[in-house]
Amino acid sequence: MRTVIIDCGATKADWLCSDGTQSRTPGFNLAHTPADQLHAILDAAAQKFPDVDALYLYAAGLVGESPVDLGRWFPKATIAYASDMLGAARAVCGRRPGIAAIMGTGANSCQYDGENISAQVHCGGFILGDEGSAAVLGKLFLMDYLKGLVPEDLSQEFAHTFPASYADIVQQVYRTPAPARYLGSLAPFVVSHYKTNAYAKELVDKNFRAFFERTVQQYETLPLGIVGGFGFACRDILQTLAAAYGITISRIIASPLEGLRLYHGL
Repeated sequence: MRTVIIDCGATKADWLCSDGTQSRTPGFNLAHTPADQLHAILDAAAQKFPDVDALYLYAAGLVGESPVDLGRWFPKATIAYASDMLGAARAVCGRRPGIAAIMGTGANSCQYDGENISAQVHCGGFILGDEGSAAVLGKLFLMDYLKGLVPEDLSQEFAHTFPASYADIVQQVYRTPAPARYLGSLAPFVVSHYKTNAYAKELVDKNFRAFFERTVQQYETLPLGIVGGFGFACRDILQTLAAAYGITISRIIASPLEGLRLYHGL
C-alpha cells in the first residue's frame, strides 16, 4: 500500500511516501492559489507519486471540506484533509493528549485529545497576537529601534546588517504582501545576541513569556510539544523559560513530517 503525507505551507510543501520517496514542491493553498499554479504543482507531484492508495494532506488554513478534490490527481487514493495545526499536534503528541504549538514566522497552538483538536486559543496574527513567533520578536525589536530605544551598539550593528531607512521599513511593514515574513526575518539577528546582550535577552524572553502566559496557561496542564524552525532554533531558551512556569516540554522539532510518518505508521 502506497501512502503519501503532505506537509504544506505557504512557501513549500514536503511530500513523503511510504516507499521512502520524498519531494519538495512550492507551497499552495487550495482556496487561494491560482488554478494554473496549483494544477502545475499537482501535475508534477502526481507524476512523481503514481498509484497512491492513501494520501494525507496537512495544510495551513484547511478546515473541513477541501475546495479542491485531489482525487483528480490521485484517483485511486483515499484522501484525508486536515489543518497544519492538527498535523503539528499529531507530530509532537502522537496519540497522547497534549498541547501543541507551531512556532515559526507566526505562532499557533491547540489542546489535543490524542486524535483531534479539543480546544484552541485564537492566535490573532502578528498584529493582534502570535506571541512567541519570529514575526512578533521582529516587531518588538523594530518598535524600539525606530524610537531610539535599542542600545547604541546593537542599533549600529543592526543598521549595518539591515541598511534600511525609516521609509523603507514602513514600506516593508505596511505596503508589501508579506509583512510578517519581513518581520520574522529580523528575529535571528536578535536571537544571535541572546547570550551577549542584556537587551536582546530580555526581548526574546519577553516574547516567549507572553506565549506561555497568554496562550499555554489557558489550556489544561499537559505536556507541550513544539513544531517550527524558530521554536527549534530557540529550544534551549524555551526549555529554560517553560520550567519557570512549571510547563513540561515533551518535544521540539523543526518539521512535523518525521512525527507524522510515525503517527501514520509509515
